[in-house]
Amino acid sequence: MASLPAYCEMCRAKLHGLTVTETELLYEGSITLDTDLLDASGMYPWERVQVVNRNNGARFETYIIPGERGSGTVCLNGPAARLAAVGDIVLVIAYGLVPDHAAREWNPTFVIVDKDNRVEEVHTAAENVSAT
Repeated sequence: MASLPAYCEMCRAKLHGLTVTETELLYEGSITLDTDLLDASGMYPWERVQVVNRNNGARFETYIIPGERGSGTVCLNGPAARLAAVGDIVLVIAYGLVPDHAAREWNPTFVIVDKDNRVEEVHTAAENVSAT
């Protein structure tokens, strides 16, 4: 009997050190991100992501809405707006399924931003493990 292929859910991209610029409680839900951040990380509009708040430890899943390019927007919408305040620092992590045989060599993309959510550095995990 042949074995079924195995996959590992791996981090494929991370936006590191984003500053929350807005919260919109009366909205259906999601996180709005400057499109420049999506392009730098390889994340997609409507993609499911995990958001981690460094200020209060909250972790939650939502999906991405593309925001205005060059705006620096990081807006938590709907119920997620209760999990952060303007000025909080968050990480946004996208995951993907990687074939088991490729997992040990997997190399996600990390995007480091400045205080205005502008891309400061883009690297892979192999290039700088300390950013993880």
